[in-house]
Parts: sequence; C-alpha cells; structure tokens
Amino acid sequence: MNDVHRRGFLIGTVAAAGLASSPSASAAIAARVHGVQPPHDITPGDLRYADLVRGNNHRFVGTPTYVHVATSTDEVVAAVEKAVSAGKRIAVRGGGHCAEDFWANSSVRAVVDLSQMAEVSYDARRRAFAIESGAMLDGVYRTLFKRWGVTIPAGSAPTVGVGGHLCGGGYGSLSRRHGSVVDHLYGVEVVVVDRTGRARTVVATREDADPNRDLWWAHTGGGGGNFGVVTKYWMRSPGAIATDPALVLPRPPSSVLISTIVWPWSSMDARSFARLISNHGTWHERNSDPDSPYAGLYSVLAVTHRSAGALALFIQCDATTRDGRRRYDEYVSAICDGVGVTPIAPEPSIVPWLHATVWPGDRDGGDMLTRRYKMKAAYLRKSFTDRQISTAYRHLSRSDFDNPQGVMLLIGYGGRVNAVASSATAVAQRDSVLKVAYESFWATPQDDAKNISWLREFYYDMYADTGGVPTSGPINDGSYINYPDKDLADPRWNKSGVAWSTLYYKDNYRRLQEVKSRWDPLNIFRHALSIEPLGE
Repeated sequence: MNDVHRRGFLIGTVAAAGLASSPSASAAIAARVHGVQPPHDITPGDLRYADLVRGNNHRFVGTPTYVHVATSTDEVVAAVEKAVSAGKRIAVRGGGHCAEDFWANSSVRAVVDLSQMAEVSYDARRRAFAIESGAMLDGVYRTLFKRWGVTIPAGSAPTVGVGGHLCGGGYGSLSRRHGSVVDHLYGVEVVVVDRTGRARTVVATREDADPNRDLWWAHTGGGGGNFGVVTKYWMRSPGAIATDPALVLPRPPSSVLISTIVWPWSSMDARSFARLISNHGTWHERNSDPDSPYAGLYSVLAVTHRSAGALALFIQCDATTRDGRRRYDEYVSAICDGVGVTPIAPEPSIVPWLHATVWPGDRDGGDMLTRRYKMKAAYLRKSFTDRQISTAYRHLSRSDFDNPQGVMLLIGYGGRVNAVASSATAVAQRDSVLKVAYESFWATPQDDAKNISWLREFYYDMYADTGGVPTSGPINDGSYINYPDKDLADPRWNKSGVAWSTLYYKDNYRRLQEVKSRWDPLNIFRHALSIEPLGE
C-alpha cells in the first residue's frame, strides 16, 4: 500500500470490445467442477507461518487460522470461496506495507497472499500492460523499462506491492509530469463474491460501453480491500491507440539529476525554520500547474525531529532537457532564499533513471528491526499558515521526544495530477500542490505509546482550527487512503464533524458506496476504513 517509504534515504543522507468477460472466470468455474483446490493452507505449525503473518509494519502481526499463497487467479477464486463458505473473515496481502492492521487484524481468519503472482507482460489484445497484483514496484519498473522503455508514474519505494498501491491512487517522482498512476489504469481483474457467497472473476475496464466500468472506476483511488481481490491490472495511458507497446505508457527520462541538500538543526531557529517551510510551500503553489515548465522537478523536504541533527531536501530533476540544470538551480535558490542558514549542498549527480528509481532495493524507514511505525497524511492546496509552521517547529523541537525518525515529509505533487477532474477517478483531490506525511519509526513495543502520542498530538495541533483533521478548505484538502490512519474515524482525534470517508474521498464517497453495494453485497471485504455499503 503506501509509499511512506522514501524517507530512509532522505534521512540517511470491456463489453463493446469484448473485454467484459474474463477467460479466467470460466476457468475458475471449471476448476470448481473438476475439484481444483486452493493452494496449501499454511498454518501456525508450518515453518513459513511466522514470516507470512508479519508485514512491513511490525506493530501488527496477524493470527489467521491459515494463509494461502496463491499462484493464479483460479486459486484466488477457490481460496476466497473456501473462506466465505466456512464463515471465515478474509483479508488480502500483497506487499504487506499497510500502515494499519487491515490484513493483520485479529478478526481475520484467512489471508490470501498474492506475492507469488508477480508477472508483468504485454497484452496485445487489450493493447495494455498486464501486471499481476503481487508484483513489487521494483520488478514492475525493471521489466517495463528493460523490455519496452516505458514506466508508470508510481511510488518511490521499490518494495511496495502494486496490489494496494495502484488502486489507492499511487504517485511518485514522475507524477508531476505524468499524473497519478490511476490516470493510466485501463482495467482490473477482480475476484468478487455475489449474494449467494459464490466467488467469481470479473474484468472491468474504462471503456464507456463496459457494463462493469463502475468497478474499474472504484479502483482508481478507492483503496484496497474494499470490493474484492484484485489479481491483475492493465495499464495503458489515455488516448494511447498504438499497437507498439513502447508507445502506450510514459517514457521516463534516460537520466535524472539528483541531490540531497541538508540544513543542520543546530543552526535553525524558529525564524529560519519558518522561512524554509514557507519557501518550499510557496514555490509549489507557483509551479504546480498541469503545464508548468517545472513539472519534471520533484522534491521531498524531510523535516525531521531536532534529534536527527538535520533537515534534508531530496531533489530529482529531468537531466535530459536543455534547461534542466537551470531549473534545478532556480529551485534551490528559491528554497534557500532568506533562510539565513548555509546548507550542505553537494554538486548534484546525473544518474540513469532506472538506477535512481530502484536502487537501493529497500528505501523503507528504519532497518530490519526498526519496523514499528505510525503515519498520518494530508493534502495541501497552499503553503502552511504561519500558525501551522509555528506548530510544526514546536513539535519537531520538543525536548520530551527524541526520536530522530520522527518526521514531517512535504512531498511535491500537483502538475499533471491536477489536469484530471475530481470525479473522473476515485481520487478526488485534484488541485493540491503538496502531500504531507507525518511519520515516526521505532524498534520496540515499549516505545509505542511515546511515538504514537507524539504523532497524534503533532497532527491534531497542526489542524486544530478544523477539529484536529485536515478538512477541505483554502489550505488543506483531506487525506490520502494509501497512508491510512484509523484515528480519522476516532472522535477523540477527529472533532471536526467531518466523516473519515469525506476526508479521504470527498464527494466521490457516495458513488464508491454504490459500487460496493453492487459488487460486494455481503460486505466480505472490509477493514477499519473500508467503504461502507449503502444503508449501513
């Protein structure tokens, strides 16, 4: 699910076209007739069990009765039907990067693991790339680029699985130029459960004549674990009609200019801190239109807790354009203007695009053991207010909290993302210029309360004017479902009177509920922040 996971390297320095029916659907029916069983149940007595019930966030360890490691859509159909027939609460795991306990909740009795379904191929019939939902971004990027010279504008963490990342409205370093990844989603293959409890496979595409089009739309930002089990995505850019696969998705730049600029915390006071944050926000306000000449520049400002010793700005810029270096220099100058603290700013490097994108192979925060984390998120339409900046300085300078892995990330957004109407996809936030991620990573259960409390208080105070959450208004515009936060549904932390569903989906929520009611009428696929069927 989320790509929180850029922070480590920052801080560490259809019917009409005959496409609405699926070949795998008839295969699934045949499988039941001929007695094909789902894959072997991995139970607590199996040596693999401990690994399969632990994901990226070690705060949550599942206790299911069994885990299915599926290798085909037919196996997923059989596994889902088996769990439903037995009355077992079911959940799906892809890359395991969920920031909350959605698949590891204690009520989940059957987990379907999709990690072995990771094929990336070209589907000539649909003129689109087929990506199985167990694939990780690393493998997707490598295969698309090495075989065809194309890519998708997805996340910056190679180990994130596409299963949840794509359907939640993923984004990354190329999104300012090419939009959200869902803007390139052509179709989905989904295992759904009907009113009788029978599982079947449905293919839904963006074709206007596709009777299942609503199911496609729901997966353009409606989040994972809501409507069924996505087993495959098809990717093709809007308007791409070529039969040559090298022409149906964006082509990345052959090389990028990258650098990390660092400001020592020891030299920062409230005034210099405020100027830096304001400069960063103001620049994005002025340079995030869909046709901005700076669309090829992406940055993340990691505003760490003072105990980390430094604040860091990661910059990636298209190095293939004639004025790429000039735009980089102009950007750095605008960010540093008036701060009054000389940063450590090494000469930027020019690196091949794929190397910059997939190396190192794991950019997640923390190390093998420091994997407990909590995160929160928000969209920014404009730079933070003076009060918000002052609040951030206070919490990031608190002496009663000393975790250097507590951080507020200000992530470049907008550009071509904002060229799409709010209702065209389930991603409703289409005029933001920054995403904000609030995070803390730590190692032991003993530190849970301290870190979670700090993050909750920090976030609540940032949005105290609107009840502790980023309600839609001139500055803020809700939150991002791929960085899920159960606190938004908790009245202790959300006093705004605005439902969590509105914070994530705005006016698109009612339509998502209609899709939910049609395709998951028994509410089989659910979690703490799942779409609620109509009438519930």
